[in-house]
Amino acid sequence: MKIQRYIARNMFGTNAYLVWDEESKKAFIVDPGAEFPEAVDLIEKQGLDLEYIMITHAHGDHTGGINFFREHFPGAKLLAARAERKMLYDRHASMGKGGYTADVEVRDGDTLNIGAMELRFIDCPGHTPGGMSIYADKKVLFSGDTLFHASVGRTDLPGGDWEVLEETLKNKLYVLPDDTVVLPGHMDETTIGYEKRYNPFVQADD
Repeated sequence: MKIQRYIARNMFGTNAYLVWDEESKKAFIVDPGAEFPEAVDLIEKQGLDLEYIMITHAHGDHTGGINFFREHFPGAKLLAARAERKMLYDRHASMGKGGYTADVEVRDGDTLNIGAMELRFIDCPGHTPGGMSIYADKKVLFSGDTLFHASVGRTDLPGGDWEVLEETLKNKLYVLPDDTVVLPGHMDETTIGYEKRYNPFVQADD
């Protein structure tokens, strides 16, 4: 599994991740919050087959590049959590373009194979009602805006809930292996083990 990070050149600095299987050339992109021509160039240069555009949650800074990638790769399916359907479509709630309908909706525990990669989808409400994380090959977690390096997602936006987010972190993410690499929606990577011990907002229960 190969991963290339792209950072949106805007006030949010949202991370997008292009992920592919080297053997099959099957690929997906996580949270394209902006237009990334350099990602298109890499996909074409490597001869990748972009199968999915995956959205961890519907906020506009994570969805702004959906149409750009759909135009370049019309065969790519938009994938999001079933619980995020309303926010993905609602322009006001998403604080973005809105009007999106996922081609593929997933629920907690669903799995998907892309080439040799195995993905498991984890419901992560708290930042938004239908937020999710993507657990890839049992070693990498695309956490969206649920968990950051020494921080957590905001809960003061529409649909946010601090108590729900805290339960999500403790019961959904902190139960993953300590060496799981966390690739968040903003800021730099971290690990589950580090956050369990040192995250100043939510630490694992002893």
